[in-house]
Amino acid sequence: MLAHADGSEGGPASFVGRHSELAALESALVTHRLVTLTGPGGVGKSRLARQALARRTPARPARDSTGGAADAGGRRGFPDGIHWADLSPVPDERLLAGTVADALGLADHTSRSLVDAVGEWIGERRLLLVLDCCEHLVPAVRTLVREFLGAAPHLVLLLTSRQPLGLPAEHVLEIGPLPHAAGAEDALALFRARAAEAAPQTPTPWSEERLAAARSVCVRLQGVPLALELAAAQLTDHTVEELADRLARRIGALATGRPVQPPRHRALRTAIGWSHEWCEPRERLLWLRLSVFGGPFDEAAARAVCSAAPLAEADVPPLLAALVAKSVVRRGGDGSYRMLDTIREYGAMWLAEVGEQDVLRTRHAAHFLALVRRAERDWLGPGQRAGYRRVGAAHGDVCAALDFYLATAPARALDMAGRVGFFWACCGYLHAARAYLERALAAARPEKVTRAVRVRALWALGVTLLLQGEKDAAHRLAVGCEALVMTPGDGGPADPPDGEPALALDAAYLLGLSHLLAGRPLAARIVAENALGAAPGTPFDSPARLRCHLVRVFALTGMGLFTDARAEAELLRSGCAAREEYWTRAYADYQLSLICLLESRPAESAAHARAMLESKRELGDSFGTALGLDLLAAARAAQGDGVGAARAYGTGHAYWQAVGHPQRGTPELKAVREEYERTARGALGDRAYEAAFLEGVRHGHALRARPHQRET
Repeated sequence: MLAHADGSEGGPASFVGRHSELAALESALVTHRLVTLTGPGGVGKSRLARQALARRTPARPARDSTGGAADAGGRRGFPDGIHWADLSPVPDERLLAGTVADALGLADHTSRSLVDAVGEWIGERRLLLVLDCCEHLVPAVRTLVREFLGAAPHLVLLLTSRQPLGLPAEHVLEIGPLPHAAGAEDALALFRARAAEAAPQTPTPWSEERLAAARSVCVRLQGVPLALELAAAQLTDHTVEELADRLARRIGALATGRPVQPPRHRALRTAIGWSHEWCEPRERLLWLRLSVFGGPFDEAAARAVCSAAPLAEADVPPLLAALVAKSVVRRGGDGSYRMLDTIREYGAMWLAEVGEQDVLRTRHAAHFLALVRRAERDWLGPGQRAGYRRVGAAHGDVCAALDFYLATAPARALDMAGRVGFFWACCGYLHAARAYLERALAAARPEKVTRAVRVRALWALGVTLLLQGEKDAAHRLAVGCEALVMTPGDGGPADPPDGEPALALDAAYLLGLSHLLAGRPLAARIVAENALGAAPGTPFDSPARLRCHLVRVFALTGMGLFTDARAEAELLRSGCAAREEYWTRAYADYQLSLICLLESRPAESAAHARAMLESKRELGDSFGTALGLDLLAAARAAQGDGVGAARAYGTGHAYWQAVGHPQRGTPELKAVREEYERTARGALGDRAYEAAFLEGVRHGHALRARPHQRET
């Protein structure tokens, strides 16, 4: 949903005024590569940016004679998209590059710095990158912007911030309040629109007296959009005349003597404080407690974190609805909630004043640790997909919880990082996974950590390193994991008695995967079968056992034992489908697709490749999607569909670009890819192949912008 510059949130029809600012911004985006909208909080910088971008022609612009791009109106176009990075939830510079990468759809799978990876990915692309709410990260954003402008010659950056960066290339547009003096009706128009939204069932005629009171409110609040919106939200319980009278008394008192802030700052502060005063006491308490969330949150999170005496859990939903009605909390189209920065800051100030900050941070961290544990517990079953999505959606708050535990309880941080690391590896947060795992391993004292927790963390770090291409380092970790599992008690806390088989199977999975990616399928098979034989059971007894069975399937395929590999892969796929499990099912389909291709059954191969892509789409796994598209392309080429093959290879190329490295996979896939690329190119000829390939690349970029649409 678009938010708008006038202080509204909704469709473009609700946008009020800002004609000169919109024209200035649109002109600046044509002539400058770095544009910063500055102004005080609540003035509508982000919404002005969104409205300006919403006005742009949605169709892909055509290239102009200079090699750039222009839309029908002659403005600079962005054929590689407009990407929005909301920095308001980012607590410090450590998560800055990751937030930008996420906005670009870059799930980098390399070990280089993420800033370098993002700069290289943008490269020659012609895109607009919006960095919203930069004021709390100005030094880090300044450095980042300087790097990006140097690395990407066609990149255009639009920033919103309460202060400019101070770079020579920066073009600053200062955004002020809406006109509110006599004869300037923009502020009044906004206030009237919000008043109508506050009480849509009981519209009140605008008499001259009521209009005069509304104008007084607009003048007192200096035309600041957020202040006007908060005031209008009070009209469910008060008249405009009452608002005007109360404001006259409140701001009149504040204005006596020498002012310490500009009027617009005082006006917004007054409106927020006024909204706070007119909330019921329990609404105020929920307001300050909700300020612990850095980004969007759902009702379940609000209940879990905020329901401490005197608020019962059942009290939270109606109080949350009341805060939404008062415009203190905003409701997203996906059902989530969030606070604007200025309102959250006010709540955080009161949270510190009442002495609840540490208690709330503890409850917040405990909630997100429980969320991660629940996702891990539900991994082998119908809750898997929802678990991946919850962990991905809560990324910022999970990071905040890890930071809290690193500072207060490193052993708990290690436990949490080890549990979330595998999810992050699938969702593309490899840099975050590696950073938190390495920090937690360094911070947690061995005598405070169970062997199970340490093995799980080393296992997650090893998987992360493998996906980043650091095979030797990952193999050393795998060997170390196996040795740690085999070592008797090491003086730390005792492990749960039923945890030993899972530890051994996790270690075997990592070591077997390391052998597979190094081209040693026999070694991988031996490792997996030894671990499975040491603790007999069925494949679906635990996630660790299921993953070990998957390693054995890969190893059998790599050894050319297709009959055995197919039988086990079909068993795994059937069991996973019955349990609504997606991750293992996707890789079982991957193996079945490869086996069918190698056995000259391309139609079946294509069907399994498409099934793999469906599963990977459900989990948001760019790396797995790239693997599946390569197999689908090969199957199409084997069927004689050269155009379809070239398009699938092009779409796969877009996904490989998104993970930041050339095509990867087990060694046998490289030969398959090269053979069928030659087949498709030979069938079409170079020119037709390249045209279809580029069409697939464009399709891939579009799909990555809409991750839950089909790849084929």
